Amino acid sequence: MGSAGNTVRWAYVDRADENAWEKSRLAIADFWDAIETAMDSLRLDYRKARLYQDGLPACGLEEKIVRDLAMQGVPNYRILLKLMERGATLEGTEDPDLLRTEYELIMSTAAGATDAGWSEGVRAARLRDLLDQRDRFIARRIDATLALGDIGILFLGALHRAVQKLPSSIQVISLSQMLRSQATLENTGASEDADALTPFQAQRF
Repeated sequence: MGSAGNTVRWAYVDRADENAWEKSRLAIADFWDAIETAMDSLRLDYRKARLYQDGLPACGLEEKIVRDLAMQGVPNYRILLKLMERGATLEGTEDPDLLRTEYELIMSTAAGATDAGWSEGVRAARLRDLLDQRDRFIARRIDATLALGDIGILFLGALHRAVQKLPSSIQVISLSQMLRSQATLENTGASEDADALTPFQAQRF
């Protein structure tokens, strides 16, 4: 949550309590530990991989942002940095203007600020519209940067629907599906070369 962290935390505590916040924080930490362990077990040719992260603006400073946040211990950015060090290419994923607009709206909501004429319902509708615009941009960005035979790795929040907006020429496979496919290949004695990894690659038809 970056600089919004304290504001969001106090808004959460105000609606629940400190114990609920701590349980949520620990659950999220466990979740990212599981994701990191799963990513570490994948056998991919990372030289063909392109990394996409929701919330990461296309701005020319993508690598600096990832390195700075990884150094602060932000788990998904720590994973991104690890994959970059294995040869993956980082891609700016989001429209900076849309991110800025959403950030300002979320901060005003968390702080309890009121906008003239903006009811709770109108504010929620505005956030849904912004999320839809962000998802459309993410899908266009992936479509524009992912080449034939590339492996796209997308870190995306649960509320996003960017995957559904991708063109049909991009094959999407979840992390759990990738792990099951990899286990099947290993159990059947499939070759460990790059050809054995084609089920995990983004295919262009």
